[in-house]
Amino acid sequence: MNMQATAVMAPPPPKTLDDMQLPHVMMRDIALKTMFRKNINEVSELARAICLPRQVTQELIDMAREQKLVEATGTLNASAGGEMGYQLTDGGKSRTLDALSQSEYFGAMPVPLAVYREQIKRQSIRNIQVTREQLTSAMGHLILPNELLDHLGPAVSAGRSILMYGPPGNGKSSISNGIRDAMGDKVYVPRAIEYAGQVITVYDPIVHAAVDEEEDDPTSLRRRVTFDTRYVKCDRPTVITGGELSLDMLDLVYNPTARTYQAPLQLKSTGGIFIVDDLGRQKEPPQALINRWIVPLEESKDILALQSGEKFEVPFDTLVIFSTNFHPNKIFDQAALRRIFFKIKIDGPDQENFLKIFAMVARAKKMELDEAALVHLLKVKYPTIDNIYANYQPGFLIDQMRAICDFEGIPYKMSPSLIDRAWANMFVKEEDIVN
Repeated sequence: MNMQATAVMAPPPPKTLDDMQLPHVMMRDIALKTMFRKNINEVSELARAICLPRQVTQELIDMAREQKLVEATGTLNASAGGEMGYQLTDGGKSRTLDALSQSEYFGAMPVPLAVYREQIKRQSIRNIQVTREQLTSAMGHLILPNELLDHLGPAVSAGRSILMYGPPGNGKSSISNGIRDAMGDKVYVPRAIEYAGQVITVYDPIVHAAVDEEEDDPTSLRRRVTFDTRYVKCDRPTVITGGELSLDMLDLVYNPTARTYQAPLQLKSTGGIFIVDDLGRQKEPPQALINRWIVPLEESKDILALQSGEKFEVPFDTLVIFSTNFHPNKIFDQAALRRIFFKIKIDGPDQENFLKIFAMVARAKKMELDEAALVHLLKVKYPTIDNIYANYQPGFLIDQMRAICDFEGIPYKMSPSLIDRAWANMFVKEEDIVN
């Protein structure tokens, strides 16, 4: 499936309460809590708040009226196009307070986990086929050897786990971000999902980049609903973690006050990318982190646990990218390495590519090149570190030279003396400090 030729199939909007596949009492209580917390008295406004079509929302109101929890106000609201107003009865308020004592959740109606599984299949990360042109375009700001793209392309298209390793400062993080940018299609992220009567919030504005959609007029008789609005149409999500990653961040987060759950990072990244940067810098050893991922990586499912201790399965549909400066054999055993599908070494550039990067960065930062300065850099400075080049070095050196020029009040033009002053800040001399 080519991601540019075939759009992800949208989740269809429910047409009746039974289509929701949620307990009627749960849906009714969420509607009551939403009316109470948001002071809503119109069906159209409630429909927007709980993210359901108006006809399904009306079914909920009718159910609550039959149970004497909601009553019509007997007045038509002119500002809402002559819409009938509704309010909670005394019995409805009592029921609402009781429901709030059990769970503070209100607003968007959750999607049953079983229903969400079907949507995950429609937008699976493994349905994507990234071409060389797409990957090259997404990484156009990077100077990369052709053989690196030979390895990256199949890894991304497979949607399987990737380990990138190599010396620091050579663009492993930038490459990870380029992979993310190469995935140009959209997916549908549920605002919340439901399992065993528990609500788990998934949509997170920090993680998910919503796509602006034209809003339909909820009062229109010919309202056009293109997809189930319990979902948010988003770019494929990207979760980036570094040294702060801990094992408990991969578990459900329970809010004892609201009595609801928040999805862990890997569930929020469903259909997208989970980048574990700086592997080996976390408080848990890398082997422990990989052990936590063994089942998800092999079986495409994860196991989460509720406060009660009940465990359940959720889909694991994420491209996991591990990035480390350590040699894999020093931080993993062979069983762990076997479960990471692609292992790609990211080396520093050769001299030719280093010069291309240097010239590109200098042009972007408006630093005038100088032949004598470049000869000094390559013939005098780099031999002192065995001519080992790194992708971060051009930007570092040029920023240093710019800072010196600003301080000295001279034009942005490199020279051997500027090279020497900038170089002095790139490394720390090995020496004993006497206290």
